[in-house]
Order: sequence, then structure tokens, then C-alpha cells
Amino acid sequence: MGLTWTISIYFVTWWIVLFAILPLGIRNQREAGENHPLGSDPGAPVKPQLLKKFITTSWITAILVGLLWLGFFFDLIRFPAPLPLN
Repeated sequence: MGLTWTISIYFVTWWIVLFAILPLGIRNQREAGENHPLGSDPGAPVKPQLLKKFITTSWITAILVGLLWLGFFFDLIRFPAPLPLN
């Protein structure tokens, strides 16, 4: 498992984990009891805490990719042999 492969797997996994983490802990304006300005969506998040979610996404992804890398390194995970082209 080379460096380029690892970086690309990290990038794809990071986005998947980010979309799984984004809705956690979100309260919209209606749930928070705030008056929303005219023209504002009442379902808009009050405090999205994006920096915290980016950091959480990064370390969770690092753990997942690290486990995947260890699986390949210790030969616990294998790619199937390619089929011959006849």
C-alpha cells in the first residue's frame, strides 16, 4: 500500500466520515427558540461547530485508514488476484 494510495483512501474516507458527523449535535433556530430574521430558513443551524467537526473527522479517519493500512501490512486483507485476459 503506497503513499499515493493511502492519501487517496484517506481523502475519500474523510469525506464519507464528514457527512456522517455533520448532523451530530445540530440544533436549528426553531429548536433553539430563537427568532429567525425574515427570509432566514428556520431549519438553519444555530451553531454548526464546523472546526470541531473537521478535527473530529480527521482523527476518526486517521484511525480508520491506520487500521486498514495495518490490515494490508500484516496481510490480513488481500486484494483478489486479477483474472487473466484471454
